Amino acid sequence: MTELGKIDRSFFEQHVAPNLGADRDDVVVGPRHGVDFGVLEVGGRAVVTATDPLSILPDLGFERAARFALDLVLADVAVSGVPPSHLSIAFTLPPEMTDEEFATVWETIHAECADLGVAVVTGHTARYSDCSYPWVGAATAVGVGDREDVVRPDGARPGDRLLLTTGPAAEAVGLLTTLFGDEMDLPDDVLADARDRLDDVYAVRDALTAAAAGPVTAMHDVTEGGLAGALNEMADGAGVRFAVDRDAVPVQPGVREVSEHLEIDPWHATSCGSLLLAVEPAGVDDVLAALEARDTVVAEIGRVESGEGVVVDGESLAHPGVDPSWDAYADLAEK
Repeated sequence: MTELGKIDRSFFEQHVAPNLGADRDDVVVGPRHGVDFGVLEVGGRAVVTATDPLSILPDLGFERAARFALDLVLADVAVSGVPPSHLSIAFTLPPEMTDEEFATVWETIHAECADLGVAVVTGHTARYSDCSYPWVGAATAVGVGDREDVVRPDGARPGDRLLLTTGPAAEAVGLLTTLFGDEMDLPDDVLADARDRLDDVYAVRDALTAAAAGPVTAMHDVTEGGLAGALNEMADGAGVRFAVDRDAVPVQPGVREVSEHLEIDPWHATSCGSLLLAVEPAGVDDVLAALEARDTVVAEIGRVESGEGVVVDGESLAHPGVDPSWDAYADLAEK
């Protein structure tokens, strides 16, 4: 069976990267494997844009599910350091979704966009017979700023320090225990801690806070492939080596126990809401203080060096290639 999740790097490099339509001078950052956003230069300004699928999980409650889906889209622009300002959104709704349920989703998206200063500028909404949860559409977010303010995905430099918010597998553990926790033979307090991890999945405000406090040289949302994937993608993009101290990496309550129960490596599992940041040494204390003022868990976990790849406690760490949370979800859903 073809692996679930994003296409692998070899397919991207062979079939996608060479076939990107017209070659235009206004594309500053184009599609790259593991990169969250693209950048156009328009009238001397940087237009940052990102597109993502929309996932609505009814079992989360439609309000919570909508906020989660929106943050995932907006975060891919926010990690550029440029605030998202505009949103194009398309819904391909399953027939069983009622008008009342969709109204909750839409009104939640409106409220969150209004609070963040994001305007919905266009979209499409319809029901189709073959559509089903959780994948109910897609959206494109846009932010406009000064080109020098863009935190490039390949910007990490030797001497920078590495910070991590939240920690590995928070999203995977939070989602799987919320959806399937009753089927897991784990203590109630562990399940309660794990379910609380869904409160950690929102990254937009943390990304903008860190960029404003900086200087931040690179930033990446820890999604598919988990922390191991994010470390490798950011290091490879910059052509540097990341040296990481495993004991310094924050691990949220419930993550270790649920990961062991599901037999998944938490460093390989998606953790939307966790941010990996490269920060100039002079800015580390300011970024830590700004994030901690938001009650965000954050720690310094390593440094950027000359070389290549990722080493953890001196040992090489490879990109996992496949995120184990996909198979864990499928196995639990079948039960």
